[in-house]
Amino acid sequence: MSVREPSQSGALSAASCEAEAAAPGRCLALLPWDCFSAWLHCVCVVGFDLELGQAVEVIYPQHSKLTDKEKTSICYLSFPDSNSGCLGDTQFCFRFRQSSGRRLSLHCMLDQLDRDLPVSLKKDPAYYYGYVYFRQVRDKTLKRGYFQKSLVLISKLPYIHLFHTVLRHIAPEYFVKNEPFLEAVCSDVDHWPPPVPGKTLNLPIMGIIMKVRIPTCHDKPGTTHIVQFAHQEDTQISIALPTVHEVDLFRCFCPVFFHIQMLWELVLLGEPVVVMAPSPSESSETVLALVSCISPLKYCSDFRPYFTIHDSEFKEYTTRTQAPPSVILGVTNPFFAKTLQHWPHIVRIGEIKLPGEVPKQVKVKKLKNLKTLDSKPGVYTSYKPYLNRDEEIIKQLQKGVQQKRPAEAQSVILRRYFLELTQSFIIPLERYVASLMPLQKSISPWKSPPHLRQFSQEDFMKTLEKAGPQLTSGLKGDWIGLYRHFLKSPNFNGWFRTRQKEMTQKLEALHLEALCNEDLLFWSQKHTEVETVDLVLKLKNKLFQADREHLPMKPDTMEKLQMHIDAIILALPDDLQDILLKTGTT
Repeated sequence: MSVREPSQSGALSAASCEAEAAAPGRCLALLPWDCFSAWLHCVCVVGFDLELGQAVEVIYPQHSKLTDKEKTSICYLSFPDSNSGCLGDTQFCFRFRQSSGRRLSLHCMLDQLDRDLPVSLKKDPAYYYGYVYFRQVRDKTLKRGYFQKSLVLISKLPYIHLFHTVLRHIAPEYFVKNEPFLEAVCSDVDHWPPPVPGKTLNLPIMGIIMKVRIPTCHDKPGTTHIVQFAHQEDTQISIALPTVHEVDLFRCFCPVFFHIQMLWELVLLGEPVVVMAPSPSESSETVLALVSCISPLKYCSDFRPYFTIHDSEFKEYTTRTQAPPSVILGVTNPFFAKTLQHWPHIVRIGEIKLPGEVPKQVKVKKLKNLKTLDSKPGVYTSYKPYLNRDEEIIKQLQKGVQQKRPAEAQSVILRRYFLELTQSFIIPLERYVASLMPLQKSISPWKSPPHLRQFSQEDFMKTLEKAGPQLTSGLKGDWIGLYRHFLKSPNFNGWFRTRQKEMTQKLEALHLEALCNEDLLFWSQKHTEVETVDLVLKLKNKLFQADREHLPMKPDTMEKLQMHIDAIILALPDDLQDILLKTGTT
């Protein structure tokens, strides 16, 4: 298969980044395959060999790098377990660890784009996603009697709806036309604009144009921006995607309809959860639905939409010598019904389909009753929820089923319910953490920025009596117990670290603004040359740090600070001027 000359460098030049930031819709100044790499790491074709078993037959572009361990993971995760009986075409997704010791070179432009994403959509440098289109059909000409092959898109981006739409459009034709068609697909992707959050993007792919909008961190949570169609002169078909990343929430939660609030608590608290499903489609969609139910909070633990006994973390996650880790696993192999019996929370999913009648209430089952993967659908756990069940959302969704309300509308109702529940929970924490910020009047230009006050669990608990979740939620229950449990979870640690970083950067920005408001030239004239040189070097470093970390400053602060530095240097003797002008930053 022919291939264009691969890029010698995986990174963009600084000039390319600046050009792309100024005109994010153009790829002309970029190196070959840089536009492709902004969306995908590579495309793989996985087939079944009678002697070798599953094997990667094609990787495109050909210069794409995958370690042997990564190829092995892709091989096993790209095929359903044999017991799934997936005849015909099946779509699902998986997530796997990037091999340690191999660092992916991310473009500076893409890092900048990542900053504008909602926290739940930011790339995790340690993981890849695999989006799979698997075909299994009878073929008497083959020794095994079946044609089995998967077309897999490997990406850092968690855009399941977008990539599944791409695969639905290209995979059936690929299975007929093979490699030349795949090369044409990758060429189309290499002409896509970068994934800029907040912009309507036109993505051409084999005769159609997909119109998408990637959310930004500035969007109001719970709102969906409608992608508008512009007037087109050409004859290409356009399809507007309502989302790039969301799954059909109501369809996924239907089998465990009455336990949605308990599942929200388990995900919020980072509890170990196993989803046992009949196929990778059901397991992957359900796991992704669980992870998304605490949005806008980021789920900070590991999650595997489809997990197999061949996974490199199989032993780590199934050992009985230690407590199960904070992870959500989606499995289909009956073997897991035995190996994961010691896990505290197991969600058994039957074949997912939208109900034609009102779902019947199913009690939470005891773990000892889960003996095989054929056990009845339901939630197997001894967990007792902290909050009383919200009967209103159950009635609202049941009424929707009776009235044959569209599944999309049911999902919107469910997503809004989860959002309001999460916001009611997190707002008191946001309010308390904001109070840890030092007063602006305590920031002195001649001292280091003050530190944040320490988070005190007991001080926070005291605020809940007057400013707790009861201000925005009518739900009763043990909110205090829920908070105490949450404060020990990975989700709290991840959330708090992010808030700490944001507030520390804000303090640095306020400190720089305070410096800019001082007469630094006058100060330098009252101090020794050594002290002045030290000040210039510190200011240069602060300027470099502010630019690198994109500190939240007023637009003219950087310019003012540079003018201060230039003025001080010009007032120094010529020999010192030459040295300081040549001196970079660390």
